[in-house]
Amino acid sequence: MPGDVNLQYIRAAVESEFRKIRTGLEHLVRIPSVSADEAATASVRRSAEQTADWLQWSGLQGSRLLELDGAHPAVFGHTHGPAGAPTVLLYAHHDVQPPGDQDLWRSDPFEAAERAGRLFGRGTADDKAGIAVHAAALRAWGGKPPVNVSVLVEGEEEIASKHLPQFLAEYADLLRADVIVLADCANWAVGKPSLITSVRGILDFVVEVRTLDHAVHSGSYGGPVPDAVTALCRLIASLHDDNGEVVVDGLKIGPPYDIEVLEHEVRDVAGLRPGVSLLGSGSLAHRLWGRPAVAVLGIDAPAIADVVHKLVPVARAHVSVRLAPGDEIEQAKAAIEAHLYSRAPWGAEVAVDFAREGSPHLIDASGAGFDAFRRSCEHTWGCAPEEPGSGGSLPLVAALAEVYPRADLLLTGICDPDSRPHCENESVHLSELLNCCVNEAALLGYLAVPQ
Repeated sequence: MPGDVNLQYIRAAVESEFRKIRTGLEHLVRIPSVSADEAATASVRRSAEQTADWLQWSGLQGSRLLELDGAHPAVFGHTHGPAGAPTVLLYAHHDVQPPGDQDLWRSDPFEAAERAGRLFGRGTADDKAGIAVHAAALRAWGGKPPVNVSVLVEGEEEIASKHLPQFLAEYADLLRADVIVLADCANWAVGKPSLITSVRGILDFVVEVRTLDHAVHSGSYGGPVPDAVTALCRLIASLHDDNGEVVVDGLKIGPPYDIEVLEHEVRDVAGLRPGVSLLGSGSLAHRLWGRPAVAVLGIDAPAIADVVHKLVPVARAHVSVRLAPGDEIEQAKAAIEAHLYSRAPWGAEVAVDFAREGSPHLIDASGAGFDAFRRSCEHTWGCAPEEPGSGGSLPLVAALAEVYPRADLLLTGICDPDSRPHCENESVHLSELLNCCVNEAALLGYLAVPQ
């Protein structure tokens, strides 16, 4: 065991503080900090303020809000370690997704509830648990860690960090670090930690299809005259072949992954119905992390309850594309536009409006910071971390890699396959949350005394 990293002491320190850490998480979950909801602006600010107070309690000096005009506030704090020690930036975010269909929640989404060893509520896993881990790691060292520690808790991650370029331009010197730990990913399973080696990008767009100047009677004109909903369905269906492969020429394919993902695990965790097939071909690891994916998230068309026998003149769909590592946003936009415009059914008018975007990124997981994380996992869980990719997107990762090319980017997990982030009944496994707290506290020690 290197240096003076006393893992028994660290675990005991985390366990002694864990009730307070859990209470802090529960208090934060009660604040509906939905960054996408303009009506929740005051709640997002209140979440930032409570996060700042929590980090101040954990030992950071001068926790404060970082502001930009028109943006939700982030939180920053710093504490000094010994002279000459490396600087570690710990990242999480305090904004959350909307709750979704509240009838599907088994308990109030903004009131943490424990069931079967899990804590349920919006943000319990994604990503207010990340704040809890950072607070616990600092408390385990009595607010005096063996490295310089900065903490950044973002307020706009769930809206694609839309002010990220301005934010990094304003605060780049403040956030500079040798190692950046992003606690916003998923572990392989409970008891099996992960070190994420890639993230897919994201590119959302709304496609509009118009066939008529106005609605007309479906009996009088149906047959020769196309309706927009049918045309839209044919257009978005063209994004996949019959096997479910994405068939947009120009979207790139990422590298392979030397990890086996079992079909029954994907089916079970996703809740796939028995007769439904998985899409695409090749290894599941590559399909999940190294290939583009296309999903239709919503359609604007008359609701069934409001139908009238008329031909609908215009319809829209919100489509989300996950870009493989190695792809580029502008090239992907051009490929998507070329595909959609060239496949307009029956000459329908097609318009594409791009919305949310974030670049993919592939990580070279070599270097002292990554080795320190592997050692901490060995001692926390008794096993080395799995090193998969992530099918999700973190626009911050590529941006940080560009601004700080020499920093080790450690994408760590708190979620597990049953956490259901972004969905109803989101939760965090409480004993695994404790282990994540122990592991990050140990990581700070290993970063101070690298082998």
